[in-house]
Amino acid sequence: MRMLIWLLMLVGGAILSIHYDKIYFFDWFNNVKFHVATMIPGYFLLKFVLKIARNTGRFLAKSGREGDLPRLETNKLVSDGMYACMRHPMHFGLLFFPLAFALLLGSPVFIMFLAPLEMIFILLMIKWVEEPQAYKKFGQAYLDYKKKVPFLSFKSSCIRQLLNPEESSK
Repeated sequence: MRMLIWLLMLVGGAILSIHYDKIYFFDWFNNVKFHVATMIPGYFLLKFVLKIARNTGRFLAKSGREGDLPRLETNKLVSDGMYACMRHPMHFGLLFFPLAFALLLGSPVFIMFLAPLEMIFILLMIKWVEEPQAYKKFGQAYLDYKKKVPFLSFKSSCIRQLLNPEESSK
């Protein structure tokens, strides 16, 4: 279900934004310099997002599973490593995926309007869906963890840990 939501946000956002770009931002949308100017930061932001998703996914697969579980399932509350910096490190990276996609697409409407709305939607889904599910799964242990660790963190030490988890565990 979550993958379907992601697909709808990205593909639907792209189609909708291109439609409105042609109406309201025709000059920008057809400007090669604008596309190059947005594509370069979009590329680096996408690399950032994918590296964080890969690193946090690997860390969670090693630390959040006991026994034989289906892929992407966890049964252990992880509160060390990058999860000691913030409660949702994978979502921190994925939060910027719509913006990276919009920059790569070079769509002014997507960059200025839809990507920020999709980012807000992601934050709300974490708050209203992920957090209650974690509480349901881990109970009081999650509430204790929640009191100690912030939702997300923009501290440089946390960002470094997301990008280089091996260095931070030494």
